[in-house]
This record gives sequence, structure tokens and C-alpha cells, in this order.
Amino acid sequence: MLLAIDVGNTNIVYGLFDGLKLVHQFRVETSRGRTADEYAVILRQLLAMRDVKPSDVDAAIIASVVPALTDPMLELVRRAFGREALVVGPGIRTGMAILYENPREVGADRIVNAVAAYERFHGGLIVVDFGTATTFDCVSPKGEYMGGVICPGIQISADALFARAAKLPRVEIAKPPRIVGRNTQHSMQSGIVYGYVSLVDGLAEKLIEELGFPCTVVATGGLARLIAPLSRTIQEVDDELTLTGLRIIYERNIG
Repeated sequence: MLLAIDVGNTNIVYGLFDGLKLVHQFRVETSRGRTADEYAVILRQLLAMRDVKPSDVDAAIIASVVPALTDPMLELVRRAFGREALVVGPGIRTGMAILYENPREVGADRIVNAVAAYERFHGGLIVVDFGTATTFDCVSPKGEYMGGVICPGIQISADALFARAAKLPRVEIAKPPRIVGRNTQHSMQSGIVYGYVSLVDGLAEKLIEELGFPCTVVATGGLARLIAPLSRTIQEVDDELTLTGLRIIYERNIG
């Protein structure tokens, strides 16, 4: 079994693959204060709940956008499973040319998502990842990573509104009954959700116009399934895109 670890700013997602199939997935809060031992205990308990023994895990790969947690994740894999994990970064084979001015600046998750999406769709792509930040990543029809856009995530935007506007309450990020809110809660939900839908559609359309080739717009990340049905540009949602990309990159590096 392959353990894929996606370390994000808000959550760490663990995925366990049996061959090509993602058989288990766990999500825990990202905590920079936890030690490798603490992470190892948590993960082994999660695996035990699914009757997975540590000896069942024979390989691991990590993508991290939190540098302070990369080494603890490597140590977690050593202590919990007695394995050395691959880390997505400079020197690892992705199978994708990176046209960024400085390829080292591109977040590992963005490359992993692009690799997985191109493997699935084989054409021009815009991958929208609704994470702590919302990222738009562009892939050419030849499978080249071209760059993209980084925006504040939905939760970050909402938290700023709650924090800076004294009379506005904290509300759930959810689709309101209508766009025209008839109370403060629905008005705020409309602004957060439909405002973000407009941001996604507007940027996707501008990107397609500038790129000059047809693109499949693929969404992933925590709030993708909230935004996608309201969007006119998002065509596909893939909740497992990052984990799948990690599996693909692992396979490209073990030959």
C-alpha cells in the first residue's frame, strides 16, 4: 500500500492506495506545534480504525506547502512505518515541464494537481483548488505547467469580513435561499458565496481568453462542491485530485 500525504495550511490529508484504488482517506487539522511522534500516534490510530496494520504500508510520498511540517512528516513515516518517503520538490520526476520563471516557487500541491488533471483529461486545463488560498493553475495542451493565479480562500475572505466589521455576525459558508438577501445572515452568505462564484468565473474566462486555447476547468478542494454547481465555467469536480497526483508522481519515480 502507498501512503500519500498532502500537507496543507489548514488540513493534512492522508490517503492510502491499494494499487490504483484510493481505499482510505483521513483528514486532520494542521498543527505546527505537534511533533512527529504525535502525528505518528494519530495516524496509526486512524489506520487501526480501518484495520490497517503499519506493516501494510510499504511506501509513502509527501507534498507539503508548510515547510515547518515537512521534516516531521518524513520522521512520522520513518517512526510509524519504517520507510523513507519521497517528497515532491526539486529533483523529483513529475513528467511535466514547468514554465514558471522560478520552478522552485511553485507550491507542491499545484504541480501535483496539474499532473493528476492532465493525466485524466489530456488537454488544456485550468485547475481551481479551493484550499486555504484558492489557486488557478494552467496547463497547456502539451502538458506543460504554465503558471496561474493565487487568491485569498473563501474562508480567509469570510474571516476578514467577520473580524473587521463589528456589527456583522459570523455565519456559515453556505448557499443562501436567493441572491437578494432579506436578512443579514443571507446577505452575507450571498456576498461570500455568489461573490466567490463571480470571482471564479471571471478569472477562468480571462485566463481562457489569454491562453488562447480551449480549457477544461476542473475544481478540487474543500468547498469545490459548494461553488461548482453555481459556476458557469467549472466543468468537473475531483475531490481526490491531489492524492491521485501524488500516486502518479510516486509511480514515475520508482522505475
